[in-house]
This record gives sequence, C-alpha cells and structure tokens, in this order.
Amino acid sequence: MAEKIDETLIRKIVQEVLTETNQIDVPIDFNQSTASPTTQATPAANADTPQTVDWFEHVGPAKMGVSKDEVVIAVAPAFAEVLTKTIVGIPHKDVIRQIIAGIEEEGLKARVIKVYRTSDVSFCSAAGDKLSGSGIAIGLQSKGTAVIHQKDQDPLTNLELFPQAPVLDLETYRAIGKNAAMYAEGKAPEPVPAVNDQMARAQYIALAALLHIKETHQVVIGKPEEEIKINL
Repeated sequence: MAEKIDETLIRKIVQEVLTETNQIDVPIDFNQSTASPTTQATPAANADTPQTVDWFEHVGPAKMGVSKDEVVIAVAPAFAEVLTKTIVGIPHKDVIRQIIAGIEEEGLKARVIKVYRTSDVSFCSAAGDKLSGSGIAIGLQSKGTAVIHQKDQDPLTNLELFPQAPVLDLETYRAIGKNAAMYAEGKAPEPVPAVNDQMARAQYIALAALLHIKETHQVVIGKPEEEIKINL
C-alpha cells in the first residue's frame, strides 16, 4: 500500500516556498565594491543569518592541497550555520562525522571546505576537487544530497551521485566517504548501493525547494572557498 502523503504539511511548505520566492533571491557579488540595482542584489529582509557553531570553525581561505592521501568534503553555503540538518532531520554534525569516518577507514585524511559561489552540489564538488591533493572531493548540500567527483572532469560528470537526500542515512554517508577514499587511492570500488524511492519525491519536493532557496540565499558570487576545522 502506498504511503499516505500529509497534504496539510505539503500545503504549509508550498506556502513557505512562495513566501521565500517573493524575496529578492539574486546572490550578491563578492567582487563588487558598490551595490546597484543592476550589479548587486540586496539580501532579503528576512534572510537567514549564519550562526556560530562550535564544531564548525572557519580558519581562512582554502589552499591547494599537496597531500595525495586527502579527500576534500566541499559543503554548500548554508551548511551547518544556516541550515543544520538534512531534509530528513539528520544533524549535519553526524553526517560529517560519518563521511570522515569512512575516509579514515581507508587510512586517508579528510579536509572540509565551504563553497560560497554556488548552491549546486556538483559544482561544489568540482570546486573541492580542484583543491584536493588527491583530486577527489565529495560535494554535500545542506539538504543532504551528495556526489563524489574527480578533478579534470566536467562538473556534471560524477563518479557517484546521490540525488535523493530523503533516502540517505548515516550508514550511506559513511560508505560515501569510504568509496571516495578508495577512488583517491586509485581503486575502483563498487558503487554505494542507491535506494530509489518514488514516494520520496512526492513527499519532499516542496521541502526540497524551500531548502534549496535558503541555500541559494547564502551564495556569494566570487567569494573564495574557506577552510573549515571540524571539532568532533
């Protein structure tokens, strides 16, 4: 029997999406010194403000990695500081912990950066692998969508893609970390098993749109990636 969709919740989320889209949703430009109606958008009056998180510490501009045994985790602009959980409520801290654990199981090191110039998970990973000593990066959106990407590949040419955030659990994130590390070692791992839940799209499409809007509110065009220290 098909799972019943909470129509009241869907209506509520759709209304929130409509409210959000009525705000100015053009990313600001880090390279502009002055604002004007045609060159720089004014952030929405009720836009979310990033909060300080004790386990997620900014340590400066991200630098090119030189270690061949590192995998970069490139998180999207709202991650951990505006949005703190995935679309199904898994805390970002737990997601990062499991991805790092998977990487370390292979004897490699994890390095986290935050990407500001895009809210697209594939482009986040493409930005990350350019800074990764091994050339391998994991892109991670705030809603939980993830991708494993390799340097010198087109942004949408992924090693592995995990587009259905509602079906990703902590075990899957750990497996993603492990596979990314294996790619960095030059191995060819079996892809992480993908679950395809047709009902998930219907249930979460409105919430996914809302979370993506909130993510995009945090995009700063031209702002360089930042190195993040994880205190777990």
